[in-house]
Amino acid sequence: MKSGYVAIIGEPNVGKSTLLNRLINTKLSIVSDKPQTTRNKILGILTENDCQCIFIDTPGIFEPTYELQERMVNAAKEAINDADLLIWLVDPFFKPERFPLKFLKFFDEKRLIIAINKIDLVKKNSILPLIDKLKVYNPDEIFPISALNGDGVETLKQLLFEKLPEGPFLYEPDQISDQPERFFVSEIIREKLFIHLKKEIPYASCVMIEEFKEQEGRKIYIRATIYMERDTQKRILIGKGGNVLKKIGTEARKEIENFLGREVYIDLWVKVKEKWRKNPVFLKELGY
Repeated sequence: MKSGYVAIIGEPNVGKSTLLNRLINTKLSIVSDKPQTTRNKILGILTENDCQCIFIDTPGIFEPTYELQERMVNAAKEAINDADLLIWLVDPFFKPERFPLKFLKFFDEKRLIIAINKIDLVKKNSILPLIDKLKVYNPDEIFPISALNGDGVETLKQLLFEKLPEGPFLYEPDQISDQPERFFVSEIIREKLFIHLKKEIPYASCVMIEEFKEQEGRKIYIRATIYMERDTQKRILIGKGGNVLKKIGTEARKEIENFLGREVYIDLWVKVKEKWRKNPVFLKELGY
């Protein structure tokens, strides 16, 4: 038997969450076209035959400017330290000089696979110069893939199985994550904020699940509070006649019902919490 932790790391918006979802064939990590969507480490467990890969989706690696970003980057560092294998995900437009060099020391003594994602966006021979540049990091393999359409992902998965250390399973074979349902519910709501809100507004938002309880007929009642940093952001989120908030709530409810396999009633509230991204006490309450 083989089992081990595999951290998926890289800059913001290179497709780490899409790759995790593709590898385990389940949507665990939320996805948007905006960078820094992922704020927490997300564990995704894949068990096939005698192998168990415990993937860790991580926030992007970048130079942080405020407390929340510091905690996001620290989560990526922790994942690297905990991992048996690293998948360093880059895209065809990766610039080595842009990557924070101080992070490279965390790669020491780790088995490293570099995956070049989004190859569906370029001609395959155009990534050859990038492959030459990436060889300087001495990876075990450099692997072109498309997490979006699945090109190369199955082969990458088999390569990971080969490189896993020997050992017993760390989780039950049918388990796909260690996070509670409440966490994924809050993430689904937050994903809709990133999809429907523009510019800085989704970054100023966070979600706290206040109630999560079963009612008659196995229906789940969820009360969630969305916090914004300013009253103007709150008004934009609610929208004229509440139309924006209603749309977010409707889309979130449908996806949560699909995720839980049960009927859901969702009650969304919006409040202002000034400078919450710089507030260590509040960030701890949110689980960061």
